[in-house]
Amino acid sequence: MSDKSKNDSAWEILFDKHNILEEINEKGICKISAKAINKEREARLMTKFDHYIQLPAIFKQNHLTIQPDSRGTYVIGRFKSYEDIPNNSSINIQAFSFPESIETLNPTNIYSESASILCAYNSGIINDLFGQEVLYTVSGRMSTGKFSYCINNSQQDTYYQINVDNSQCEIDGGFEGEDIFVIIEAKNQDVDDFLVRQLYYPYRLWTNKTAKQVIPVFLSYSNDIFSFYIYQFKDDNNYNSIQLIEQKKYQIGSNDIELEDVTEMLAHIKITPEPTGVPFPQADVFPRIVDLLMQIYGVNPSLSKEDITINYAFNIRQAGYYADAAIYLGLLEKQRNKEQGVCYLMTEKGYRIMGKTARNRNLSLIQCIIERKIFNRTLQTYLDEGEQPNRNRVNEIMSDEHLGLSKTTIERRSQTVLAWINWIMGLTQR
Repeated sequence: MSDKSKNDSAWEILFDKHNILEEINEKGICKISAKAINKEREARLMTKFDHYIQLPAIFKQNHLTIQPDSRGTYVIGRFKSYEDIPNNSSINIQAFSFPESIETLNPTNIYSESASILCAYNSGIINDLFGQEVLYTVSGRMSTGKFSYCINNSQQDTYYQINVDNSQCEIDGGFEGEDIFVIIEAKNQDVDDFLVRQLYYPYRLWTNKTAKQVIPVFLSYSNDIFSFYIYQFKDDNNYNSIQLIEQKKYQIGSNDIELEDVTEMLAHIKITPEPTGVPFPQADVFPRIVDLLMQIYGVNPSLSKEDITINYAFNIRQAGYYADAAIYLGLLEKQRNKEQGVCYLMTEKGYRIMGKTARNRNLSLIQCIIERKIFNRTLQTYLDEGEQPNRNRVNEIMSDEHLGLSKTTIERRSQTVLAWINWIMGLTQR
C-alpha cells in the first residue's frame, strides 16, 4: 500500500520545477500562482489543508505551510499556521431541547457543517454560548479586502509579514448580537488542530466592517457533541496572537447511556469470529470512525482514500486505518474501480445502525465492538477490576486469541483496544 497521495506526488514535481525549497532557504518564502499549481493538479485540491496532518509529505519534511495572499497567489514558508485544540474531557456537557415545530432540520442526523450550526442556533445553544440573543446574519465566501499581518516562523524566533490583497475567505456562520459579531468555523469531525487562517482572515475583514466586538469561534461537532472554542486575537496584526478564552460543550436531547446498559449487553452478547482478510484495527480515536461513517451515510455514499484525506483530518495512511477499522466492525466494505482505486461503501448493517437516533446508534456501535472477543474480554476485565486494565494485561488477552500477530504488533494494537473500551466507558460518564 502506497502512503503517497496525489497531492504528495504533484507537490514534489512543483518543488522541483520551481526550485521552491531553494528559494525558501534563500529568501524565507516562495510565492507561487494558482496557474502554476493547476498545471500539475487543481489548485483548490492542492492548497486545502485545514489540519496539519493533511499537509503533503514534502511540506512536513521541511516544516512548511502555505497561505493565500490574493485570489490567484500563495506564499509558502516556515509559518506557524495551525493551532492545537485542547483535549479537556472534564467539561460538563449541557443538554438543550430542539423545537418540535421544526420539520426541515433533523438534529439526530447532522451531516454537514451548515446543519450543525443551524441545529446549534435553532436549539438556543449559540444564544447560551454568549449569554444574549444573536441573529444569524452572514455565511459563505467573500473577499478579504487588503491588510497585512505578521506570522511566526515555526522554526526560529522570527516572523514574516504577509500582504493580503483581496484573497478569498469563507464564514460557516456569522451571528450578530447587540454588541458582538460572532464568526464560527465549523468541522463535523473530531480534530487535533485547525488552520488559524479560517478564523483570522474573516476576523480581519469584519473588524473593518463593524464597530461591534468580533469574536472568533471554532466548533467541532463529533459523536453528537457540540464543542465550542471561543478565542480572541490579542493583536489584530499578529496571526499567532490567538488565545483561547473559553470552551463549552453541548448536546441536543438526552443521549445518555448508563453503565447498566453496557453490563446488560455484555452479559447477553453473542461473540462473533474474527473477520478474515481484514487487519486488526489500528485506529485509536473511535469518534473519528463515527465521523467517517456519518459522512458516508449522509453525504458521500462512496469515498476513496484520496477523498478522505482531502475532506477529513487524515493522511493517506490513516484514511486506510480508519476505514479498515469500520470494515472490521462490518460497517463498511471495500471496492475497487478504475478511476478512484480503492473506495469504501456502507454495508446494510452500517446503514441500519447509522440511521438510528444518537443513543441507539451508540448502543449498536458498542455491540459491534464487544461482539469481538478481545474487546469483550477487555471490557469484562475493566468492569471486574473496577479500573482500566494496563497494556500488559491487554497484550495477554490478545496473545491468548492467537491472531497471528507479532509481539510488537500486538503491543501497538493493544492501544486501539484500550482506546475503544475507554470510548465505551466514556459514554456512560457524560
